[in-house]
Amino acid sequence: MMNRIPLYWQSKLVLLLAVPAVAADVVLQTHWWVDHQPLVALWALGLSVLLGLAAWGAGTASPWAAATGAAIAASITLSTAVYPYRSWQTGLVPLLTLLVLTSLATRVGLANREDPETAEAYHGRNAAQVAANLGVAALAFTEAVQSLLLRSDRFTQTAPHPALVFTVGLAALAESAADTVSSEIGQVLGGEPRLLTTGRKVKAGTDGAVSPLGTAAGIAAAALVALAGTLALSGGRGMFWIALGGGVFGLFFDSLLGATLERKGWLNNDAVNFLSTLSAAGFALLLLLFLPLAG
Repeated sequence: MMNRIPLYWQSKLVLLLAVPAVAADVVLQTHWWVDHQPLVALWALGLSVLLGLAAWGAGTASPWAAATGAAIAASITLSTAVYPYRSWQTGLVPLLTLLVLTSLATRVGLANREDPETAEAYHGRNAAQVAANLGVAALAFTEAVQSLLLRSDRFTQTAPHPALVFTVGLAALAESAADTVSSEIGQVLGGEPRLLTTGRKVKAGTDGAVSPLGTAAGIAAAALVALAGTLALSGGRGMFWIALGGGVFGLFFDSLLGATLERKGWLNNDAVNFLSTLSAAGFALLLLLFLPLAG
């Protein structure tokens, strides 16, 4: 097995790809809302800061990870907010659904982990992990991506209403939830998993290993996030099924990368997670552009 230390540059690259763009979006969106409806900016930023502080205080995120998560939450909320502002009608709802599901799954995993030293070593996520799991979703929700889609003739021909522009980001959130939940539940309750590429039985926790129970739990998590986002953003059945399809596609793509490039030492886990959420968003985008929807 190759030494994984040189692969730390991939985590830094993930941060570089996600954080500056998200931070710039927060600044631009805040400026726009302050000029038009200051209370929207105040509520969105306040809720995001509280969310970051709660994650830090609970020990589920380092200070920098909490700050990164707060910026991502602010970006998603401001990018999906409409007036009159209601926090339960923004992208914050599927994001919170994801955080609750993954937090519960992680607690179940730590409580039932066979190796006690592994559980004791858990100190929460770092900034690169947060960016790897949520960065693509945040970028997909940004005003820049929305504008590109809304100006696309292909999108306007296939999508019945503008709310579907949020589907790409929702698919990335669904994949992130599916990946974490399937991994945690599969490791402790899924029994002996098999390698996705060969079907060979391997030890639980092996890169690219899948189990029926873990996969089912991941798909269920993706469905809950997709449903929460669809209801909050009023996207209709098309949004739900495309976001779920993207999330499931990304879940299996994650396992494929894990069984191949990650096992060979060519990708680290942050790169795999980032590429998997990117694949979910890309698959959802293709469905949006080429699948006529009835709403």
